[in-house]
Amino acid sequence: MSTKPLALIIEDNEDQNLVFTTALTQAGYSTESIFDGTTAMKRLTNVIPAMVILDLHIPGVNGGLLLKEIRNDPRTAKAHVIIVSADAEFAANLQAQVDLVFTKAC
Repeated sequence: MSTKPLALIIEDNEDQNLVFTTALTQAGYSTESIFDGTTAMKRLTNVIPAMVILDLHIPGVNGGLLLKEIRNDPRTAKAHVIIVSADAEFAANLQAQVDLVFTKAC
């Protein structure tokens, strides 16, 4: 069992997912890549991440609903969440609920 804090990378773009995974691994996190919202929703019932990298537009359950679930669950409510999205307006509407917003180029 790893004693490193867990970071979930919920990003459907494989290249971007790899960038976040690599950076967080080098920063000392144990990482898990998830490529769709449905899988992420299921996984969040079984793990308590310290960090979540969250794309808003992913297949299945969208990132806005995932964020709501993360914040409403007492087990995950204090997780650090970073939104990464090309949808600046959607991200701006959620900014008060997260630690950081990165806007991707379109």
